[in-house]
Amino acid sequence: MTKILLIVHVLAAIIAVGPVTVAASMFPAAARRVIDEPGDDRARAVLRNLHRVCKVYALVGVAVPVFGIATANSLQVLGDTWLIVSMILTAAAAGILAALLLPRQSAVLEGPAGIADTRRLAMYTGIFNLLWAVVTVLMIVRPGSTTSV
Repeated sequence: MTKILLIVHVLAAIIAVGPVTVAASMFPAAARRVIDEPGDDRARAVLRNLHRVCKVYALVGVAVPVFGIATANSLQVLGDTWLIVSMILTAAAAGILAALLLPRQSAVLEGPAGIADTRRLAMYTGIFNLLWAVVTVLMIVRPGSTTSV
């Protein structure tokens, strides 16, 4: 059962978190294109699609920690420091996505006032992506495990 939980956890991370990180990373540059060419309907459509990807895959991404916790419980590592740190960083990434990225993306889509904030949006996106990179490293290296040699 542990192998199945781990497979679903990893697949969910790849399928859900991957598209969010890519779409969120592309969003600020696409927003700048809308600023440069406000009448470009195609650029605005790209922006809407990137935001939709972020929203939809963020919801699908809930499966990642759910199956991650189930896998950790099955492996009896729920109390391990590396896992606790990973869960805290995952919660921080989710908080940044829900409280900073998605609302600011929505503001950009609503008009010129939101578009002015693309630099800050790019910074938050970078932090979001960095948190996921650290979580990924922790999941692979797992300090104290036999694979962290």
